[in-house]
Amino acid sequence: MTEATGAALAEFKMPDVGEGLTEAEILKWFVAPGDTVTDGQVVCEVETAKAAVELPIPFNGVVRELRFPEGTTVDVGQVIIAVDVSGGSAPAQTDASPVADAAPAPAAEAVPAPAEGAAPEEEAAPEGRQPVLVGYGVAESSTKRRARKSAQDQAEAAGTYYAAAVQAELNGSGTAAAAPAALAAPAGPAAPAGTRPLAKPPVRKLAKDLGVDLTVITPSGPDGIITREDVHAAVAPSAGSVSAPAPAAAPAPASAPEQAEASAPAEAAGTDARETRIPVKGVRKAIAQAMVGSAFTAPHVTEFVTVDVTRTMKLVEELKQDKAFAGLRVNPLLLISKALLVAIRRNPDVNAAWDEANQEIVQKHYVNLGIAAATPRGLIVPNIKDAQAKTLPELAESLGELVSTARDGKTSPSAMQGGTVTITNVGVFGVDTGTPILNPGESAILAVGAIKLQPWVHKGKVKPRQVTTLALSFDHRLVDGELGSKVLADVAAILEQPKRLMTWA
Repeated sequence: MTEATGAALAEFKMPDVGEGLTEAEILKWFVAPGDTVTDGQVVCEVETAKAAVELPIPFNGVVRELRFPEGTTVDVGQVIIAVDVSGGSAPAQTDASPVADAAPAPAAEAVPAPAEGAAPEEEAAPEGRQPVLVGYGVAESSTKRRARKSAQDQAEAAGTYYAAAVQAELNGSGTAAAAPAALAAPAGPAAPAGTRPLAKPPVRKLAKDLGVDLTVITPSGPDGIITREDVHAAVAPSAGSVSAPAPAAAPAPASAPEQAEASAPAEAAGTDARETRIPVKGVRKAIAQAMVGSAFTAPHVTEFVTVDVTRTMKLVEELKQDKAFAGLRVNPLLLISKALLVAIRRNPDVNAAWDEANQEIVQKHYVNLGIAAATPRGLIVPNIKDAQAKTLPELAESLGELVSTARDGKTSPSAMQGGTVTITNVGVFGVDTGTPILNPGESAILAVGAIKLQPWVHKGKVKPRQVTTLALSFDHRLVDGELGSKVLADVAAILEQPKRLMTWA
């Protein structure tokens, strides 16, 4: 993943960031030639067929060259950035670089000294390092520091560690290999200068909405993670005096040939051309393959029911005023999700999977409830683990976090794996209903149409009522017509009379 060239130049290669994946697209550069980088600093964001992942640099130095512009798909193992690790001045950029800086780099920009408090060679090394990727814990290092390694040795050791770290995040693993002792940085309450503050996507969104700069907040969470309370505390004392986060530095412009190539689709869209070709890659490519596989593997059946949900809509308004839901997002999707979970508990055979290799039906005694989410990178289906065990407020909190994380484009691969059933809310687009395709490996998917005021016979009279249409698609190898009908009828009955959430629970 990394290697040193010559005496001072270290090259960072595109890591193997997922099982069986051979390429990744560079979405955004967070650094430019001439910038100083530190060990563990996130330098770019890349997208694979599974998710978007931030890549940290494993050494200190000055960026000398960005080998590829944003939007480029790069094979695993290709060098994407070169860093001068000699400790001298930043080298001037030449036009030969594919991504050249618009202005010359400073002539004498020194590499920063080691972090304050760093021990000399003969002293003990720090006890651990601050993790830079979500999904693995703080790794312990040895108590004695070995002799300082050369730039090449550090690059190679760091490459092994960070490849394992990124792989651990994508696989949903809880731990990663211990960081090499020579590369370990002292853990502290705040992120070092030049690094990206540690915070979960919902917290980042909260900070963005409130105009809070995460880099000025002292984290109180475990392992130096910024919490919601930290963000609110930063706002409270000065009532909005905290400055808004500064925009990320714009990446260096690409050289003329690559600029022309990168801008070609945009130019074509702005002309009178009759067609525009858009490359299918990343998450969108994976979605297309999965949908084709599902549509032509699982025999789909879709059933429909139209139901009066006036009482459910009234309950939604009442729950919004309930103190138990303070700060939580309460909407019809919350009660629809709960209705489906109750229907599954009453008809557990619907929650299953088809094992083609062993010719077996695998019944699931847990529900990982998927919620289809439309994002700028395409449709994704993250799921709420063990949703059947959550109370209504807990389910509301999980739904809120799932949606905000998806909107930020930070949904992890583990959050999209292991789903059992899914809900897709097409009603938000004003659509009455549809015939959804199953998420691969799942048994059923419920489509919820738009909730509209319609004439409805209620207590013998035609009255305006809130009405919606539900559509349930299911795998006919697992679910026969009777079982599918029972599940859909139960969901409709609960939404018509939401008190059944208690009587059927």
